[in-house]
Amino acid sequence: MQYDTGSHCVFYHRYHIVWSTKYRYKVLTGDLRLRVRDICRQVCRENGVDILRGVLSSDHVHIFVSVPPKLAISDLVRKMKGRSCYKAQREFPHIRRRYWGCRFWGRGYFSTTNGAITEDVVLQYLEQHIADPTGSSR
Repeated sequence: MQYDTGSHCVFYHRYHIVWSTKYRYKVLTGDLRLRVRDICRQVCRENGVDILRGVLSSDHVHIFVSVPPKLAISDLVRKMKGRSCYKAQREFPHIRRRYWGCRFWGRGYFSTTNGAITEDVVLQYLEQHIADPTGSSR
């Protein structure tokens, strides 16, 4: 186990976060998928979050991150979903027309720490998800 350090703390915070598109529409394909991935990376970089592994399926996002203690998970997800929704709709006008403008993502998200399971199990799950992206994730 490798601990991360802040200016006044030592921490090990790993979170598995998942959120989906509105009504699970399968729109995360092609250029839109790449753009959403880049926006999520940018938000994480700006907030000092390390992405350990991430997977974008056609209708949802899985991300396994190391988050500093000064940042709440809800704030991180709000920033990633908000910025990616705003920029995707500006850069891909067909999304705005087809998916009712103000919301691209579904309302909620899933988040868990890896305290009950090992980090290897989460990483193995994400590897399997890459191998079979069309399978059901629920």
